[in-house]
Amino acid sequence: MTDFLVEHFNLIRGLHILAVIAWMAGMLYLPRLYVYHTGATLGSEMDATFKVMERRLLRGIINPAMIAALVFGLALIMADGAIRGWDFLLKPWMLAKLAGVFFLFGWHGFLSKARKAFEAGQNTRSEKFWRATNELPFVAAIVIVLSVTTKYLN
Repeated sequence: MTDFLVEHFNLIRGLHILAVIAWMAGMLYLPRLYVYHTGATLGSEMDATFKVMERRLLRGIINPAMIAALVFGLALIMADGAIRGWDFLLKPWMLAKLAGVFFLFGWHGFLSKARKAFEAGQNTRSEKFWRATNELPFVAAIVIVLSVTTKYLN
């Protein structure tokens, strides 16, 4: 299995990047939907439309993309372990990347829970909150990308 992963490292890396792009796009768009949904009257046609849009975005794009990013990311870790040894997992750049990834998983869970609250008509967060937190996944992406692309500077 490891030989396959090492042999196809660049393909796996490309698929991982594509999955992360889709995941991030959804994670940036869903809070924007929440901003607009917050202003919709409960039980209105707009409320119903936002519920459908949010559910489809989460279940049809964000969740599958997250799973693909996780699977391909774990495959890259296994390949990297075989190529360079497992000590890379303790390098500062990798720890920074993993911290960003763990944040994204937590934020994903938070957004999923928020979708359920909107679905039940029980959103307690303001439009201002959703606007303020909308860019958090992008901040995590900056940390993740810079940690990986500058790892050779250390």
